[in-house]
Formats: sequence, structure tokens, C-alpha cells
Amino acid sequence: MIDDSGDGAQRLDRWLWCARFFRSRALASRFCVEGRLRLAGRVIDRAHAVVRPGDVLTFALGPRIRIVRVRALAVRRGKASDARLLYDDLEPAITG
Repeated sequence: MIDDSGDGAQRLDRWLWCARFFRSRALASRFCVEGRLRLAGRVIDRAHAVVRPGDVLTFALGPRIRIVRVRALAVRRGKASDARLLYDDLEPAITG
């Protein structure tokens, strides 16, 4: 579910969990603390970093490098189709 309250910020670990990049918030938090994610080009090493609409996140997830722009914040974790509305995938298309 998308947050329209106008607060404009959310904890990074919570946003990653709501956007369904991780199965649990604890996994998202650990990922952030390990310094495996960049927010607007800066390495992030804390789960409580703030993310806002328009921010660009870069991180390796499995065999892929994910580059996403935060489109919206989440009120709660919803269906996968709702989660996809929280971000724009900026990953370049692979052509063979």
C-alpha cells in the first residue's frame, strides 16, 4: 500500500522489505548494515538511513545488480503487484 501522507521519508530497511526485495525486515536490515547498498552513490552502512521518493538505490541481489528509483513510500507490506508500484527499475536491458 502506498503512503500518501506527505511525510516524505521512510527507513531504508522497511522500504526494502515493503518493496519485496527481502523476505523479512531483519534480512533487509542486515543487508544495509553490511554496507552492500548505495543510496544516491553513497555506501550505506545503517538500516535506519532515510529514503525518499526520487532516491536511487544500487545493490547486488543474487546474480544481478539492481538499480531502482524510489517512486513512493509504503504504509505496509502488500502484494507483489503493489510492491512493484513503489519503484522504477533503472537496470539497463540486456540484449543478446
